[in-house]
Amino acid sequence: PIASDDGQSYLRAMAAGANFAWANRQAITHGVRRAFSETFARSAEDMDLAVVYDIAHNIAKTETHRLDDGPKRVLVHRKGATRAFPAGREEVPSAYRPFGQPVLIPGDMGTASYVLAGLSTSMDRSFGSSCHGAGRRLSRHAANRTFRYEEVTRALRAKGIQVRAATHEGVT
Repeated sequence: PIASDDGQSYLRAMAAGANFAWANRQAITHGVRRAFSETFARSAEDMDLAVVYDIAHNIAKTETHRLDDGPKRVLVHRKGATRAFPAGREEVPSAYRPFGQPVLIPGDMGTASYVLAGLSTSMDRSFGSSCHGAGRRLSRHAANRTFRYEEVTRALRAKGIQVRAATHEGVT
């Protein structure tokens, strides 16, 4: 049970992981801004390099949802998913409240990505949840065994996509 010592320990560890992920995204953002500033000899502010949206995923949150016996506080664990609340919900940041919570679904290399918004039906169907990624057909290890770097970069180049990576394994 979540109220047990183990349950509370899990929630604390999950919160620590979410904090680490947030700090990591901030560090990456700083590095990207610095690289753009150095490359284009302009400040990040002059280029309007601002974070548009940031949300945690793969975490549990205590939320109120409508169940058969009415509204109830429940713990929703979104593993492989993120929030997709509809327009008007107070939990949605004010900038997005008129439209619904943004849901960012990145595609695989060479495929489209999508920006969606939660709908009112998402609350009853999925506790206001949506997938947050394209998914994987193969594990990273299996992909590295199956695909050669040269094949992947050639296929991407044919789509007009240039790839540079520190290692070949990072591409497959």
